[in-house]
Amino acid sequence: MKKRFKVKLKEHLSGGLIKIVVDTETGVNYLMTSGLGLSGMTPLLDKDGKIVID
Repeated sequence: MKKRFKVKLKEHLSGGLIKIVVDTETGVNYLMTSGLGLSGMTPLLDKDGKIVID
């Protein structure tokens, strides 16, 4: 089975982790955070407020 998500970028920041993850079926980019007191995932937006799609 093909993996649905792939990690595009991973950075450590102030004791936490920030990742940009791409949905391989839709091309939508998501911003994920963990270890910063909260964890979450949200669509990544460009400067015009539109969802980033590969």
